[in-house]
Formats: sequence, structure tokens, C-alpha cells
Amino acid sequence: MAGKRVVVTRPRGQAEALGRALTEHGAEPIFFPTIHIAPIEENPPLDDAISGLSRFDWIVFTSVNGVTVFFARLKRRGRAAEDLRGLQVAAIGPATANELRRNGVEPTLVPDEYVAESVVAGLGDVKGSRFLLPRAAKAREVLVTELRNRGAQVEEIPVYETEAAPVDQKALAEIRDGVDAVTFTSSSTVEHFVSQLSDEARRILENTLVACIGPITARTARELGLRVDLVAEEYTADGLARVLAGHFATASPR
Repeated sequence: MAGKRVVVTRPRGQAEALGRALTEHGAEPIFFPTIHIAPIEENPPLDDAISGLSRFDWIVFTSVNGVTVFFARLKRRGRAAEDLRGLQVAAIGPATANELRRNGVEPTLVPDEYVAESVVAGLGDVKGSRFLLPRAAKAREVLVTELRNRGAQVEEIPVYETEAAPVDQKALAEIRDGVDAVTFTSSSTVEHFVSQLSDEARRILENTLVACIGPITARTARELGLRVDLVAEEYTADGLARVLAGHFATASPR
């Protein structure tokens, strides 16, 4: 990927891992965050859940953001990772699992495929089990629905919101000069890229490689009328960088 210009649409605080992975493959990352993460500050349901952690059997984290916000709130409430002892903890993927470890918790379950459906499959028999799901304000309902269908009790608590980031005009000028690929790492990054740039987004992507971190993100892109060229087999920053590197290594020169 030497010299390839690749757009990273992740929030600024999370773009470093993908940027580093791209750089290791020789690419030039262009950071153009389309979203930022806003913790829900007034959150009595979360405070109540933290005060009564012993009533849960499982806590399921479906993003790094959910872990970060939850543990920040835990500390503000005078609690610590030790208070999760006795609970089982699931992480949707390796990045979320690593964030748990950074906060002193070893996850019980990390599914082989990093989507909600695989979390449910990995949990096995959940009838009568009590689940806490601290997650985004607008999240896929499949996890909650499937757990309840299997007889679990689910307390779903929004802990952060995904909002549009201000358009970085300097980065946009670089994109207008021409890029080789645009990466999307969540449905929100796609949605806000399109909403922020409107018709220009489609013009930019018309002749630019579009790479998505996984099938859910790819589905959102297609629903918005975008062409998806690549989907990472491993739904991580490294996996996304690898699929791009593999493509450019075998692609014919333009």
C-alpha cells in the first residue's frame, strides 16, 4: 500500500489503531472523523445498575465505547473492577475485550465472529439469567430481542450517544485532492459521512475504494446506496488494514 491515501472516518480518540495499522502497510492515513462519542451524563438507570451489580448474572459489552463510559461511571460512583467479581462478562470482539482488560476485567466470552448474533450463540442457555447491557443510545435490537426470546431478563441502558463530528475542512480538502480508499468502521461512520457531505459523498466514493470493517457496516453502506468493495474477514482495525493491503497487492495499476 505504499503511498496509498486512505481515509479514516473513526472518532479521533479511536482512529489511532487503524491509522497505525495502515501506516505499517505503507499507506498514508487521512483522518476525517465523521462522529464523536458523547457519554450520557444524567443517567440514573446506569447509576442504579452500578449500585446493584449483584442482581445481574452477565454484563455484555458491544463496543469499546460502552466499556470506556461504563468504567468511567463506575469509578465516579466509588466502585472498582473488583465489584464485577462474581459476574460473567461478554465482549463482542477483541478490541472490546482488550479495553475490559485495561480496566482490570478478564472477559468470560469473546465470540469467534464479532457480531451480536454470535454473542447470543456463545452464551448458550440463558433462561432466567439476568443481563446488563450498557451500550449506545441507538443500537441494533437483535441482541436484546434474542436474549429475551430465550428467556433471559435484560436491562438495556444507553450510556453514550453517537453524534456528528464537525467537518474537518483541512482533511476534506485532502480528500478532494484524491484518495485511494475510504474506510468505515461502524454504521454511524457511514451514515454521518453521507449526511455531512451529501451528494459530494457519493461523488467522492464513486471512483474510490470503499472498505468496511464488517458485514453490519457494509449492509448500512449498501442501504444508503453506496458500493462496497471490501469487507474485512476479521472485524478489527488490523483486519481492515490487511484486507486493504491484500487488495492493493493484487490489484492492477489504474
